[in-house]
Amino acid sequence: MATYLEFEKGIKQIDEEIAAARIKGDTHAVEILQKNLEKEVAKTYKNLSDYQKLQLARHPDRPYSLDYIRSLLTDSYEIHGDRAFRDDGAIVCYIGYLSGQKIVVIGEQKGRGTKNKLRRNFGMPNPEGYRKALRVAKMAEKFNIPILFLIDTPGAYPGIGAEERGQSEAIAKNLFELSSLKTKSIAVVIGEGGSGGALAVGVADRFAMMRYSVFSVISPEGCAAILWNDPAKQESATKAMKITADDLKSYDLIDAVIEEPIIGAHRDKDDAAKAVGEYVLAMLEELEQTSESERLEARYKRITSLGAYEE
Repeated sequence: MATYLEFEKGIKQIDEEIAAARIKGDTHAVEILQKNLEKEVAKTYKNLSDYQKLQLARHPDRPYSLDYIRSLLTDSYEIHGDRAFRDDGAIVCYIGYLSGQKIVVIGEQKGRGTKNKLRRNFGMPNPEGYRKALRVAKMAEKFNIPILFLIDTPGAYPGIGAEERGQSEAIAKNLFELSSLKTKSIAVVIGEGGSGGALAVGVADRFAMMRYSVFSVISPEGCAAILWNDPAKQESATKAMKITADDLKSYDLIDAVIEEPIIGAHRDKDDAAKAVGEYVLAMLEELEQTSESERLEARYKRITSLGAYEE
């Protein structure tokens, strides 16, 4: 069963009418309703608010890292564990081939269904998850294999155990180590990029966001609770924080916005995966034209140029 958001009521109604017409075998009605659906989709998605884009980024049917990995990679093999504490299910690491190009993919995984969500800790990594990501990234560097980071997390896990095992240190070390990693790297926000939990796997030569993804220093609910002591003002906070792909591109905080299907990646997973794959291959080809020293220098300049200030 498809999940419809509040602003998708018109789409839901036409989808139900199409299903009923198919049951009746009325092909003529189906054709007409399909045209009506295309118009309704175009109208609904033409002027989405920032809050509606946030809802799409968190959509329960939106493809997660494993969906992209299974769609894009061939001959893939999962790599487990940080070799220090345990394997963190919120971070998945795979090595495989993308259109014949050997690649390592490191992604954050939210999980579907109660059992899987608990196993993946709702996509909130512990320190061992970030240490696993760094271990695999260093392995990729050793064998000169490019890396694709897939970002999709509400944030790093804030539990007592995570803090006791050095959550902030693990994130800081990833930021430091990934900034000077010698192999080619690309990061893509595929859903929700929350705080340091996203930054810890977001340092790369190229940084892109899917059209309906978000990237923020704190969740809109958290922002609303801090500023107004009212989590219900999350819609106002979302607008004020400028966390959508278009906003971040306008401030030159990301390199590109990846065009996902107009109806959203959750309704067309194949085309969404295709768009990500094409972007990654294009960027790898572009990075191939530069030397290692040039890439490291460009990455350093990109990181140090982020943000603005006035005296």
